[in-house]
Amino acid sequence: MTGTIDERHDTLSHAGLTAKASPAKAENLMTRIAPLTAVAAMLVLAACNNKEPEVIDTNPDPMANQIANAAPVELPPAVTDSGIYRCKDNSIVYVDFLGDKTQANVRTKKGGTPVHVQAEGEGKPLTGGNGFSVSGSGKTVQIAVNGGAAQTCNR
Repeated sequence: MTGTIDERHDTLSHAGLTAKASPAKAENLMTRIAPLTAVAAMLVLAACNNKEPEVIDTNPDPMANQIANAAPVELPPAVTDSGIYRCKDNSIVYVDFLGDKTQANVRTKKGGTPVHVQAEGEGKPLTGGNGFSVSGSGKTVQIAVNGGAAQTCNR
């Protein structure tokens, strides 16, 4: 191409190739290129590494096989209600009723060793070692301690 710069500019303009792009065309070009660039980048990153990470265990568990083959552990029932009862003979008894409604822990001293009492079924009296028994639940119960006679106890 020979001629002046203006002649060459006019020739390029008529061919649809302008040396100077208008701001509107540049903005339109950017709105088309930016999403395509983002899609291309995601495709490149997605194809990088589809392998699982390699785990190197430098300290293997010596009991791993025993733990894997062990029988499932059953947790004890949770305490659902705790009560401090004053009985007819003016003694105080602490009772923790357990979640399955067939077990309780009875103490005669605050912080003392509990005696576990258990029923054969729901709604039946709870009985246990050392002659302890509990009948009922809620604000009024019948409690026997150390083989003594059952007496009414209230919260």
